[in-house]
Amino acid sequence: MWIILLILAVIFLLIYWRGPNAVWGGIALGGIGGLITAIVYSILGKGFHWTKIGKGIVIGVLLGVAAELVGKLSGHKRQK
Repeated sequence: MWIILLILAVIFLLIYWRGPNAVWGGIALGGIGGLITAIVYSILGKGFHWTKIGKGIVIGVLLGVAAELVGKLSGHKRQK
């Protein structure tokens, strides 16, 4: 499942590569959330897992794309 989500995230990153947008904010917040999760796992004695950071980034990208799409839809609705 995570491989499919990773492929989708990479495709969306290629689409939204240029300019500031919600996808880049999603990457930042997902990375920070993943880092915090990995640190908590490490403190609990379960080891530091880099995959937690990667999964946080993938989730952040997908949420950023969703925010971009909501913004485009709301702008489209206002024009009608």
